[in-house]
Amino acid sequence: MNNINFDRFKTISFIEGLSFLILLFIAMPLKYFVGLPIAVKIVGMAHGVLFILFCIFLYKAMKENNWKIGTGILLFIYSVIPFGFIPIEKTIMKIHNKEI
Repeated sequence: MNNINFDRFKTISFIEGLSFLILLFIAMPLKYFVGLPIAVKIVGMAHGVLFILFCIFLYKAMKENNWKIGTGILLFIYSVIPFGFIPIEKTIMKIHNKEI
């Protein structure tokens, strides 16, 4: 993976992970404890767009680098777990270091 695509994939993974945490730990409590449902609508939409971008970048990375399907599935599973962007970062750094 060239460095530009690698950096983009890392960045989108990190931002998507943060948006998931904001949705879970800020927007959801605002909706249910404060009665502010607009928070979930706004953050949820942003997170949805970022998640789709993450999936696109994951697919591109798998195709460009001939990653095994298991690697892609593992990274996808990490992406739906809170704080999953941390093991994603570690995994893609390990893969990238092997390619260099």
